[in-house]
Amino acid sequence: MIEAQDQRIKMLEDYLRLAKQKQFGRSSEKHPGQGEIFNEVELAVATDETINSEETNATISKPHKKRGRKGFSENIVREQVFIDLPPEDKEGAIDTFYSKVKEELDIVPAKVRVLEYMQEKAVFAKEGQRQIKAATLPKHPIGKVLASIGLLAYIIVAKYMDGLPLYRLESILKRYGGDVTRTSMASWIIGLATQCQPLIHLMRAHQLSGHIIQIDETRIQVHKELGYIATGNKYMWVTLGGPPGKTVVLFDYDPSRSHEVPLRLLDGYEGYLQSDGYRGYDTASAKLKLIQLGCWDHCRRKFKEAQIAQQKIVQGQSKADVALIKIGKLYEIEREIKELPAKKKFSQRQKRSLPVLRDLKRWGDNNRGKFPKDSLMSKALVYMNNQWLKLIRYCDDGALSISNILAENAIRPFVTGRKAWLFADTPKGAYASGVFYSFIETAKANGIEPYEYLYHIFRESPYADTVEKVEALLPWNVKDQLTPFN
Repeated sequence: MIEAQDQRIKMLEDYLRLAKQKQFGRSSEKHPGQGEIFNEVELAVATDETINSEETNATISKPHKKRGRKGFSENIVREQVFIDLPPEDKEGAIDTFYSKVKEELDIVPAKVRVLEYMQEKAVFAKEGQRQIKAATLPKHPIGKVLASIGLLAYIIVAKYMDGLPLYRLESILKRYGGDVTRTSMASWIIGLATQCQPLIHLMRAHQLSGHIIQIDETRIQVHKELGYIATGNKYMWVTLGGPPGKTVVLFDYDPSRSHEVPLRLLDGYEGYLQSDGYRGYDTASAKLKLIQLGCWDHCRRKFKEAQIAQQKIVQGQSKADVALIKIGKLYEIEREIKELPAKKKFSQRQKRSLPVLRDLKRWGDNNRGKFPKDSLMSKALVYMNNQWLKLIRYCDDGALSISNILAENAIRPFVTGRKAWLFADTPKGAYASGVFYSFIETAKANGIEPYEYLYHIFRESPYADTVEKVEALLPWNVKDQLTPFN
């Protein structure tokens, strides 16, 4: 009994160290020994010599890039400042010229203005009656409101891209001379989301037409969701995919985390689905007959947690260290072949990654069961074993990715913004948030500056009364007209 209690105490201490690290430590998952795979005695014994020779011969040496200050984007407007010589210093010169000696980044603070629309009207005399003909006013996406299209785009970028809650935007606008309440801004955002619904539907159709979709979900609090506790967890789902060169990122709010949600989001889709180990994706994939693809980031993270929680070892490396070094080799191969076309990626993975994967599987099988059932190391090994067929599937196609990182990167701005605005008050507000996160992240994925894209679709959407006109608003159809995103 004492031995069992000691084991239990050690395991709880591991969880406590992990909790402290998550709260106070660094969030980076980098392992200091990732590049030292052949310096570890245990690895040298466990790994076939043929693997070592193949990997050594296949290593691609790349020249180091010169470090230095990165120049400013060519898309920024340049304004030249001429520094003239005094007249007496130029006296007798046969010629003068200017040369650029430096660049400085400048910014003009935000300035509120009021747009006064002056409508021209013509008066006609016809049959003794006066008739007036007025110029047609431009359409506004949400009708008669006090906000211009530019202000609406600014509010959405500030809230959903820069993480500023509406109460802060209220004070910022007031400081610049514009008195707008957060209630008004919230109603504008919800109204715009409804107006943009046809474009969201079309983006969903384009996403489902691709053959790879990455999916993930994260928590959100929605206070006035009928039938749910106000402070309970609801979920924002993100899907990323689409045909090559036409990436679509979509956020969708749902109070549930059941498999019914991915079933709804992926209805009509055929292809690969890349996700973490959540069982809801297994159920949805089985019903839709999708090919599941695992995520090595999630697998690596579990070994990283075990490494963080373990006590310091005076000599040698722990099992978690060994696992991270082996997994790190897979990522090193991916970095080296990153720029290769899909066919060459497939060839390199078959030649270099599969031997490393086979070695990692043997090592995992040999060590599984050597740790207490509820320990972090045991959970990491069990996760890797249960997900193994999904984890190695990225080697079947050069177009596939080793991890779900693109979907995680897309959802990260939402998680960051959530720390500022904390919750959504109503389901309509949560839905609207999903719409505008979708536009912003899709614009970024297609190399378009988000403010420019939002301004464009807000200006043109009132006139988009046919499918063809809505399709013309898709990011890749307007990319050449807008400022690139750096």
